Amino acid sequence: MEKILQLKGGRDKAVRQMHPWIFSGAVESVQGDPQIGETVRVVSASGEGLGWAGYSPHSQIRARMWTWDPDQAVNEAFIHERIRRAVEMRRFWVPAQVSDAVRLVHAESDGLPGLVVDRYADWLVVQFLTAGAEYWRETILDALRSLTGLSQIYERSDVEARRLEGLPGRTGLLSGSGEPGPVRIQEHGLQFDVDVKSGQKTGFYLDQRDNRRLVGEITAGCQVLNCFSYTGGFTLYALRGGAESVLSVDSSAEALEQGAAHVRLNGLDPNRAEWLAGDVFQVLRKFRDQGRSFNRIILDPPKFAQTAAQAQRAARGYKDINLLAFKLLRPGGILVTFSCSGGVTAELFQKIVAGAALDAGVEARIVRTLTQAPDHPVAMHFPEGAYLKGLVCQV
Repeated sequence: MEKILQLKGGRDKAVRQMHPWIFSGAVESVQGDPQIGETVRVVSASGEGLGWAGYSPHSQIRARMWTWDPDQAVNEAFIHERIRRAVEMRRFWVPAQVSDAVRLVHAESDGLPGLVVDRYADWLVVQFLTAGAEYWRETILDALRSLTGLSQIYERSDVEARRLEGLPGRTGLLSGSGEPGPVRIQEHGLQFDVDVKSGQKTGFYLDQRDNRRLVGEITAGCQVLNCFSYTGGFTLYALRGGAESVLSVDSSAEALEQGAAHVRLNGLDPNRAEWLAGDVFQVLRKFRDQGRSFNRIILDPPKFAQTAAQAQRAARGYKDINLLAFKLLRPGGILVTFSCSGGVTAELFQKIVAGAALDAGVEARIVRTLTQAPDHPVAMHFPEGAYLKGLVCQV
């Protein structure tokens, strides 16, 4: 019996506009008792075929569209072709001489909802975040091995999204031999050791690749403050770019130790790098009270708002750190500030930063807007994919 998900009358607009998410409130009925992750035919209230989706009975997002072509079969060949297209695109946008660390598959924006695949040198790190992606697990792994020629695959499906899908968290070796130690990668000529087993996200912030390079181009001769520095990505670029000094602040002493190791690994002057473990909000207030100042400040905080419903609470946090940063900038100084919160739009983020500048009593201009690297594309009909927002502001 065919598995069918029928939409309520008047609730098919988003699907017709090729948005991949079908929320539970739009569903009239589900026929054929589909299993978790199984592919269902999506039809309108009148029975018109609208495409095929992966079914997720436990999630508020009840189904995610694989294809809007009612005549296209979702099978092993379909999954293989989607992954092939994604991998080929990265070969163009992030060639090997740029980096051997790249996001190969970026979920909905590559037509593969819930599947994230990052390459770190000879390792692949995968996340199966949705019921549909989990359903095609073995097909996906076979395609990845075939298309990349890599056999070492590690899983990092240890995120909250899995619980919302009714799936248990999973981590561990999926393919190859031996557990991965630190995986050494190169990016724009710099080297990093990535902890793919327990590092943030899948081990490294690949989406900031181009923004790190920009920071290296604007920090010569400057005293730099790098907040939420993690393992020192922006720090290394600033040091290589000729910064007079870089003070890196993060809550994780372990991440700071790794950052210091990266400085040594790349032959950069450790005397120009200072590392401070602490709460960034408290550190910035302390610096304000001490009258400290910097030529360049980088704010790359963790996600404050997962959803739009959390945006107002997140806005307070973003405003506080940007307000403090503006107060610590010297005249002519530059703030490079980011939000990776999906619930905060680019417009809202700019409004927050503008309010912070106003309250700080500084006159600031936006000289650049920044976003995620091209291996993190945004599907035209899935604006939620544009999660990373950045502003370069000069006072």
